[in-house]
Amino acid sequence: MTTESPRWFKSSYSNNGGNCIEVATNLVAPHGIVPVRDSKNPSGPVLHFAARAFASFVADVKTQEPSVL
Repeated sequence: MTTESPRWFKSSYSNNGGNCIEVATNLVAPHGIVPVRDSKNPSGPVLHFAARAFASFVADVKTQEPSVL
């Protein structure tokens, strides 16, 4: 079995302010997960979210007013 490595990326909305996360969506299809890490600490811990839960989170964030975030 081949282990696929995460391909990390930051949002295009990231303004290099240092408070960013990176996600690896390439693992959704083969494993059903979305790994997330702190962009300032790429060798640090990684959180793994179920793809459906992460998609729901992103959809909820997109519907919020900017002042709430």
